Amino acid sequence: MDDALIVIDIQNDYFPGGAMELEGATAAERVASELVGRFRRAGRPVVHVRHENVGAAATFFLPGTSGAQIRTLVSPLPNETVLTKLYPNAFRETGLADRLEDLGARRLTFCGMMTHMCVDTSVRAAFDRGFDCSLAADACATRALSFGGRRVAAVDVQAVFLAALGMAFARVAPAAEL
Repeated sequence: MDDALIVIDIQNDYFPGGAMELEGATAAERVASELVGRFRRAGRPVVHVRHENVGAAATFFLPGTSGAQIRTLVSPLPNETVLTKLYPNAFRETGLADRLEDLGARRLTFCGMMTHMCVDTSVRAAFDRGFDCSLAADACATRALSFGGRRVAAVDVQAVFLAALGMAFARVAPAAEL
């Protein structure tokens, strides 16, 4: 099997009422859910990656909390792989590369949260490992950032990271086109 879907960090803390709310998370989750459904109907593997923060200063994705749980709309099926990561990169110390090798996956489609952090890092890592990558632009979300005393709106953060990934690392397009 060549294709696999990688669902990154679609967890409660990124949604309204969560400890690290992202802009556009609810809309992105709906699109990600449709993408998950398409992969399942096609008999293609869906791999879920979830984040836990274990550092003393951590404020979200705390182990054992409801905020760290995967959202119901994209809940893994019993036969789907679920990996837990402690770093932004979904490949770092998770066994993801080995699991994809076991599945025979060479083409990866990504969706999930935060575009500027875990999605970006994971797509780049996959590219560096020789995978053919696609990213569903409308199935991921991010948040506003600040640098040098300047606030960068979430919509601009999203556009910049999607544009950068699309230059070399992945085919970036709406989920319906992937």
